[in-house]
Amino acid sequence: MLSLRPRPSAGAALILGAVLVGGCQGAPSEPAAPAPDVWAVVDGRQLMQADVDKAYRGMVMASPTPPSIEEMLNLKLNILDELITQDILLARAVELGVAATDVEIDNALAEQKRALSDEDFNRQLADRGLTVEDIREGLRRELSAQKLIEREIVSKLTVSDADVAAFYEQNRAQFNLTEPHYRLAQILVTPERDPQLQNRLNDDASTPDEARRKADMLTERLRAGGDFAALAMDYSEDPQTVTAGGDLGLIPESALGGLPPALRSAVTRLTPGTASTLSIGPNYVVLMVVGREPAGQRELGSPAVRDGIRDLLQSRREQLLHQAFLMTMRDQADVTNYLARQTVDTQGRVPGQTAEVAQPAAAAAPATPAATPQ
Repeated sequence: MLSLRPRPSAGAALILGAVLVGGCQGAPSEPAAPAPDVWAVVDGRQLMQADVDKAYRGMVMASPTPPSIEEMLNLKLNILDELITQDILLARAVELGVAATDVEIDNALAEQKRALSDEDFNRQLADRGLTVEDIREGLRRELSAQKLIEREIVSKLTVSDADVAAFYEQNRAQFNLTEPHYRLAQILVTPERDPQLQNRLNDDASTPDEARRKADMLTERLRAGGDFAALAMDYSEDPQTVTAGGDLGLIPESALGGLPPALRSAVTRLTPGTASTLSIGPNYVVLMVVGREPAGQRELGSPAVRDGIRDLLQSRREQLLHQAFLMTMRDQADVTNYLARQTVDTQGRVPGQTAEVAQPAAAAAPATPAATPQ
């Protein structure tokens, strides 16, 4: 998923992702004295406390210990900063005519619900005080931002054959394998929610049953011919590999001994290009053996070497330009962050915030506007 930090369910986290971007209210201009529940104004559009509070409750409800006042304020400042960025990107997407369509939103919503029963989905909405329209609005912003980045960055990136050859010559020693290697990829599914999850769909299983259903769904999708890398970017819960389509890179044969027995057995028996779903403790791992590489120098003429270098250079440049693009868009926008201003003015003791800490899901009621930033 496109994150709004150079890249933030079908678990509860996907709902959180939608809330995070879900409820900016338009206004023709910044009011001279905004209402207490207006926490930021972006080019005249008001961003509200209620939207930050919804996202905050979703992020802390699973926390075993309540955050401190400082942790709470820091988290809310981060949520608001993310919301500001998404609002800027949506406005630009609308301006360029690349905002998400209703059909795209419908398809994304159906995809996110795939691993959840209707009962689970509705329960998670109720737990966070959300509606389906909240989710749809969040998806509209998320998909619009993705389409904008695709148009303004990804579609314009090129990596030439000369770039690839230069990288190979500068790093030739890295392509000399001293022993046979396996190229592996994985999709990880865990039964616990991760507030920092950044897969493309913000899909995060939060219970053992959700994790099992999600693993079954992924297995079925792969059997039907689904693309492993795309599914990994959409659904994997491994923050280290999700943006690379689950790619674990080359694993030396001698390192297989350090893997759990089930994984080690799968690596040695799977035919390159095939995948297997394994239960490892409370987690599920969909493992693919992409290929096997013999010992020796891997030459640039090998498609695996050439394509791997091209993908690496493409990813590096995309991340760099993505970050620069977001900074440029923020620099061009007229932003007033009242929550940040009030936090500085009160030295971290914003009125009305000191009593709000993490609470169990049952106690998480919709927020009441507090007399905070003015």
